This record gives sequence, C-alpha cells and structure tokens, in this order.
Amino acid sequence: MSLKVAIQMDPIGPINIDADSTFRLAEEAQARGHELFYYTPEHLSWQEGRVTATGWPLTVQRVKGDHFTLGERQQVDLGDFDVVWLRQDPPFDMGYITTTHLLERLMPGTLVVNDPFWVRNCPEKLLVLQFPELIPPTTIARDLSVIRAFKEAHGDIILKPLYGNGGAGVFRLDPNDRNLSSLHELFTGMSREPLIVQKFLPDVSNGDKRVILVDGEAVGAINRVPQPGETRSNMHVGGRAEKVELTARDREICETIGPVLKEYGQIFVGIDVIGDYLTEINVTSPTGLQELERFDGTNAAGLIWDAIEARRAAA
Repeated sequence: MSLKVAIQMDPIGPINIDADSTFRLAEEAQARGHELFYYTPEHLSWQEGRVTATGWPLTVQRVKGDHFTLGERQQVDLGDFDVVWLRQDPPFDMGYITTTHLLERLMPGTLVVNDPFWVRNCPEKLLVLQFPELIPPTTIARDLSVIRAFKEAHGDIILKPLYGNGGAGVFRLDPNDRNLSSLHELFTGMSREPLIVQKFLPDVSNGDKRVILVDGEAVGAINRVPQPGETRSNMHVGGRAEKVELTARDREICETIGPVLKEYGQIFVGIDVIGDYLTEINVTSPTGLQELERFDGTNAAGLIWDAIEARRAAA
C-alpha cells in the first residue's frame, strides 16, 4: 500500500533528528514507500470549499545537517491525500485550534492523525479529568481563593498554566512558600485562562514516565529524570531519558484509558505517569519514539504506521 501523506509540522530545518518523533514517523513512512509532502501551519488554508496547503514534496535522510530535501514549492488540495499528520508543537492556542477545525473538514475521506475533533476537545491537562480515579488531587480554577484553599489542604503543590507545554511556567510551591498571590497575579495578568494546580508528587524525583500508546495499546515507556534540584523532568528543560519497564499500575492506567483513546481516533498518544498517578494525556504532538526505540528496540513508529495502514485499508 502506497499512501500520499502530508505532514503539518513546525519548520523541519532546526529539528534534532536523533530525538524528533515527527522525523522518525516521516522516515518510517518513506521506508514503506509512502509519498511525503511537508508544510507549516501558517500555510494551511480554506479556499472556497477546499482545504489547501502550500509546501513541498519531502525526502528525509538520517544525516545531521543534511536531513531533508524539498521538491518544488506548490499548493495542494489536502483532500487528495490519504493521510494528513497534525504534528506541530503546542502552545494549544487559537491558531492551533483553528487548524483542527480546518483539518476536520477533510474527514472521513482523508485520515487525519490524530483525529482533530478530539485533539481540540481533549487538551493534555483536561482529558485526564475524565479519569478522576487515576490522577492526583487536582483543581482547575482562576479564582485565587479556590487555589489558596487547595494549597492549604495539600501543602506542597504544583502550579502551572492550563495550556502550557514543555515545562514552561511550572512552579512548585511548598508549605513555606509565600509566592502564590504574586504568581496568580502574574499568570492572570498575561491570560484569561484558568490555572491547573496539583498536589506535588515526591515520586517525581525518581522520574516522570512517558508511556507511549498506539491505537489505545501501551507499547513501551521511557523515564524522564529531572536535573538535581529541579522539579520539572521535561527534555526541554534538561530532563534525562532512561530505560524503564511498564509496571502493573502503568498497564492498569493504559487499560482504563486505551479504549477511549482508540474510540477518539488518537492513534499516537504519550501519557505522563508519576508514581501511581496519571498526570497528562498528550495528543497534540507526542514525543518519545526515538528514545523508546534506542532503549528497548521497539519500533513504535512502525506500529503507528501499521495502525494507519489498517485504517486506510478498511476505509
């Protein structure tokens, strides 16, 4: 099966080919004989009933500094493609949300991965609310009195933007901290969005586990360990990836959420688990494929393409 595949992503030039999951997905697609087309989100358009994009035919190769070749720039009708990948990074702002509305117009004739309707309706820190029995004590609020009451109840907390990413704007406030009001003033002065506050989980010092699910099934995990003296374990802020096995609790979490993810058309998902708790369900632009493949040999990109090809064959 040879598929026409368009990839909506951030600029391909600066990516780290040893870590970038979108590059690995493109590499696997190319190895299977699929035809690749690449464009950036600002070149997605709606034109009189057609969803179009201006970009380039794409070839990738695993050569640092020379990892891609582009064909002639052209405008295409995305309805002519078999698969469109929604792979730009957050922030999950109105620009991102608009792309989901436009890409949704391509379905069901074109398979959009992940399903843009549910990407829009399942932001990372909100989809977990569907599974309250799996998450740590959590509050989402803009009202300072509500957040302060949560801190008084739990003492040691994490405060972060509801639609943030990459560890940006994440603060730990221990029982002796006096900065809650100032941080609330800072955040609410920058945005009208609520904040999310969770009980601090000491197990984060042992790592924040990224579990990868393909079409609702857990296929493996990596552990992200924070730098000494750092609360955040995100790779963007210096977290170290290491090999880890799935625990019985990890599998229990995945078995609970997996059927919902499959039903929602979320083929490639990365969840975050600290200790026994689910903290995020990442559906916008999950990462971790290359680290998983290095640590235990699991070709999750191949499993993802198996799932996509199966869906296209059944269409």
